[in-house]
Amino acid sequence: MIIKNKSLAMYGIGNPLIDVLAHITEQDIEVLNLDKGTMTLIDTERGNEILNYIESYDKLYDCGGSAPNTMITLAALEVETALAGMVGKDNLGGIYEDRLKEKKVISDLSTSPVETGSCIVLVTPDYERTMSTRLGACREFGPKNVNHKKIAEARYLYFTGYMWDTDNQKKALMDAINTARKAGTKVAFDLADPFVVERHYDDFTRLIKDSVDILLANREESKLMLGYDDPEKASLELAKNNVIAAVKNCADGSCIGCADGECITVDAYRVDAVDSTGAGDNYAAGFLYGLIKGYSYADAGKLASFIAAQVVRQTGAQFNEERSREIRKAIADEQWR
Repeated sequence: MIIKNKSLAMYGIGNPLIDVLAHITEQDIEVLNLDKGTMTLIDTERGNEILNYIESYDKLYDCGGSAPNTMITLAALEVETALAGMVGKDNLGGIYEDRLKEKKVISDLSTSPVETGSCIVLVTPDYERTMSTRLGACREFGPKNVNHKKIAEARYLYFTGYMWDTDNQKKALMDAINTARKAGTKVAFDLADPFVVERHYDDFTRLIKDSVDILLANREESKLMLGYDDPEKASLELAKNNVIAAVKNCADGSCIGCADGECITVDAYRVDAVDSTGAGDNYAAGFLYGLIKGYSYADAGKLASFIAAQVVRQTGAQFNEERSREIRKAIADEQWR
């Protein structure tokens, strides 16, 4: 049954992770034997090894995770936003939920006896980020934790490809998507990471074809999906699945493919970058904000680039309250045009 009067703008499902961010050197990446610029799933032992190595480095702690970052930025832009996921019944889980509420995101988190997940974000001098993720309690999110009522009440359901790395999370998301389709809730999907695309290529191909309304990807992810390195062509090819497909191309902007065959090219905003952590998550927030507010696809793309540009000017994937106010004013004053 399609629900027309939606009481919630955005409902996100993701992995709530405590972020630990540190600036390191290229040599550190080699010593730690990490694949630079990627997200790697690790176990507790490997996580402790990395944390011990960076013990003497200055570190920033915050509540994070890819989909949570997007929800937090949407809430900072005063969009009514909720987040579902799983945290542990531990101190970090409590901190995460408290911080989420401080950031004005509606918490729909579930709890598990397993420890709260964490993400170690290592930033090299070229501002590239390398992430090592211990999913912890996130892995426990399953079909029984899906809030079908909230999903049906939302205008948009948002999630990323990271949710396909455990079978119960995947099953939960498929159940959530089925509810969204029946309720008239738009489905927005971010491919998330090249390695994730490689692991779940067949699933993602079917998902995009059958169940997605808005697709977000970067150049490398679209290349892996389609086999060629051309963001404009990729956005149009992906849009043939009757989706709006935004393909990000770093400093060269983005291409937005529409189902009618139009490709909208969006320039990047030129800023002095400090840290690329969360750039893609914030692009997604800006694009979805534009759609929620009824902007054209071109203007939604410009907003997305503007928001992404603001976050790379700072350390960390989220804006503090002062920066949030400044960005809301910049949007109201149309400084992004």
